[in-house]
Amino acid sequence: MTERSADIQQSIAVSPSPGEEFRTLPWAHQREVFFQFPESIQQAVVEDMDRHQLYRFVRRLDPDEATDVLGFATEKTQEAILRRLDDDRRTKIEFLLEFSPESAAGMMHLDYVTVESARSFRDVTARVRRYENRTGRFPRIFVTRDGTLLGELPGQALAMANADSEAITDYLHETPTVGFDSEQEEVLEVFRANPESTVAVLDEDETILGVIYAEDLLRLVEEEASNTLYEFTGVVEEESILDGPLAKIRNRYKWLIVNLGTAFLAAAVVGLFEDTIAAFTLLAVYMPVVAGMGGNAGTQSMAVTVRGLAFGQVSLSTGGRAVFNEILAGGANGAITGVIVAVIAAVFNQSPLLGVVLGVSMVLNLVIAGFFGTAIPLVLDRLEIDPATSATIFITTATDVLGFFVFLGLARTVLGI
Repeated sequence: MTERSADIQQSIAVSPSPGEEFRTLPWAHQREVFFQFPESIQQAVVEDMDRHQLYRFVRRLDPDEATDVLGFATEKTQEAILRRLDDDRRTKIEFLLEFSPESAAGMMHLDYVTVESARSFRDVTARVRRYENRTGRFPRIFVTRDGTLLGELPGQALAMANADSEAITDYLHETPTVGFDSEQEEVLEVFRANPESTVAVLDEDETILGVIYAEDLLRLVEEEASNTLYEFTGVVEEESILDGPLAKIRNRYKWLIVNLGTAFLAAAVVGLFEDTIAAFTLLAVYMPVVAGMGGNAGTQSMAVTVRGLAFGQVSLSTGGRAVFNEILAGGANGAITGVIVAVIAAVFNQSPLLGVVLGVSMVLNLVIAGFFGTAIPLVLDRLEIDPATSATIFITTATDVLGFFVFLGLARTVLGI
C-alpha cells in the first residue's frame, strides 16, 4: 500500500461521513481503497453512501466484487441498485447474493466456461473468444462429460495443441472441488492439499457453479493467521488499526477486566509472604523474572498444543504423552535458565542461597508451565471452548500464582526468613 493510500484510508476511517469522503475519490482509486479496508470500515462506507453513489461505485465492479459490496447494504438498497444494472450483471450478482459469504459459494468467481469433452480445440477457442469479447477477461476452461467435471483445460493448451488432430481431454489437469455450502475451513484444507490449483465449486447435482482462485485462498489464510493472533492477544477479530479510540476501548475492556482479576489473585499470593519480602527485599527484584519465564514457557507449550488440536494430532484422551513431553522439556529448560539466574544472583548479590532458591524455582515453574500450557488447551477443547481465545489467561494465572508461591515459599524455608 502506498503512503498516499494509507493516508486516505486513515482519513476515511475517522471521518464522521466516510461515504461522502469516499465519493470524492476517482473510481479506480475507490476500488483500490475499498477492498483494502477491514469489514467494519467497508460497512460504514456503504451505509453512509446514498443509493446513487453506491450505484456509481458498483456498476463497474466485477460481479463477485459487487456482491461483496452489496452484502453490506440493506435488502431494499440491494434491490434498488440491481434494478439499474444491465441484465447480465444483475443476474450474476443476484445469483451470488443467494449464498452465504462464509461458504465456498460466497468466495467463488464466475469467470469460467464449460465445454463438453467431445468438442475440438477450434470449438473451445471460439467459446473462449466469445467470453472474452463479452467480459474482457480470459476465463478458466472446465471440461465436462454429460455435465460431470473431468478437469481443467489450461489456457496455454489452446496455443500448443494441434487443433485438428488432438483431443482436449489429452491436456486436462485434475481439478480439486468443493461443495457450494462447504465452510471456509474445508476450502482451506482442499487448497493446502492443492496449493497451485484453482478450486471448482459444485452444486448438489455436481454441476459447476463457480471457481475459487488461489489468491482468494491465500487472502483467507492470511485472515485466518491474523484472527489467531487476535485471539491469542484478546483482541476481537473485527478490530482494525483504523478504528477510533472508542471502538478499541469497547473491544478490549472485558479482557482487561478479566486479566485484572487474575492479577489480584497473584497479588493475594504475594501478600501471604509480605513478611518474607520485607525481610529480604531482593526477592522482589527477582519475582518478575520467575513469573515472566513461566508465562513465556506456558505460552510456548500452549501454541504447540493448539496447533496440534487444529490439525487433529492430539486430544484430551491421547494427550498424556504430550503433557509428559512438555513437562520434561520444561524441567530441562528450567535447569538451563535456572543455572544462569542462580549464578547471576550468587555473584551479584553475594548470596549463594538466593541463587539456589532462584534456580530451583525456575525449574519448578517451567515444569508447571509445561503442564498447564498443555493440559489447559486440551481440557478447554474437550469442553468445546476455543483454547486459542481463552487458554492464555488461565495459563498465565497458573504460572504467576504457583510460581510466586513456589519461589517465596522456598525463600522462606531455605533462607530462614
